[in-house]
Amino acid sequence: MKERLKEILLTLMRLPGLSGHEDRVRRAIAAHLQEIGVESHSDRLGNLVAHFPGEGPAVMLFTHMDQLGFVVRRIEPDGLLRLVRLGGVPERALPAQDVLICVAEGRDVEGIIAHKSHHATAQSEKNAVLPHTDLYVDVGMRSASEVEAAGIKIGTPVVYKPRAAALGQDRIVGTSVDDRAGCAVLLEVARALKARKNGPPVHLAFTVQEEFNLRGALPLAQKIKPEIAIQIDLMLASDTPDMTGCGDVVLGGGPGISLYSFHGRGTLNGVIPHPAMVRLMEEAAQSQNTPLQRSAQTGILTDLSYVQHVGEGVASIDVGFPMRYSHSAREVCDLNDLVALSGLLVAALAGIDRDFSLDRDDYT
Repeated sequence: MKERLKEILLTLMRLPGLSGHEDRVRRAIAAHLQEIGVESHSDRLGNLVAHFPGEGPAVMLFTHMDQLGFVVRRIEPDGLLRLVRLGGVPERALPAQDVLICVAEGRDVEGIIAHKSHHATAQSEKNAVLPHTDLYVDVGMRSASEVEAAGIKIGTPVVYKPRAAALGQDRIVGTSVDDRAGCAVLLEVARALKARKNGPPVHLAFTVQEEFNLRGALPLAQKIKPEIAIQIDLMLASDTPDMTGCGDVVLGGGPGISLYSFHGRGTLNGVIPHPAMVRLMEEAAQSQNTPLQRSAQTGILTDLSYVQHVGEGVASIDVGFPMRYSHSAREVCDLNDLVALSGLLVAALAGIDRDFSLDRDDYT
């Protein structure tokens, strides 16, 4: 499984898929599903879903396909581009980054976010973080007309130049580990669901616009009306010097569950998991002899925060894999965590039957 998961992950990471422009990723995932004999369909927003019938409370198991990045907001007369951020792009990590201007498949244009020449940098500038509105992209063209002839317009999506590679024996480094790793895991789960004999109804979904406004999954959830929602995303690894004190999640230490998330900035939203879901994941991990890490974070938010409020309320939990260097152009995950997460999810789904209780009083 590890090698198959690795190859799928590397393939998906090399595809650009800015929020609202996930179509290349969606088509690739749909093709993988078709290869394992699973039918899928997409809605108007671009969410992709596969349905597995069963008995018991309906489960929506999902992860997002999109990645953060930029949108072209201005083309200068000399052919340089100005960008606006889409999603939580860290401005301090932008100068000298390679980017891809996503015109169309086979026509994409590479560029670089300029970094002022060191020899001309004043002392007062050396430690300054420039706002993204002051940065510009050089695509090697001499005029606005040359840029426009290449198909680049205001509104064209831009992402970190897609890269994916092995790092050491079992780790992967590159762009959009968040959340192509989740997509690769759900493809493994789809393979298991295809072969299962019984279990609950599962709506396996790959969603859009999580990095933009967290609501791309909402219309899908409103249509499905799940009783249970399990969302797959990263867990902040806190095992590097700069993350000391941020938690106890370790890369390579196994999958994790979130016991608390709250954005804390702007969007006052988050997820406190349903006790039935916490018990389910703990028992599934025990049955698999899988260590289960625990996370509680401020500054984290997923699309589950909106899905949980659909209908009469949805029993929800965020489950994920440890990841380092979130939202940068070089994120890192461990394949062993992804393999264990796949097994955890399959075991958890097998633990849901027609008598599975969602009554909080049975757990508290």
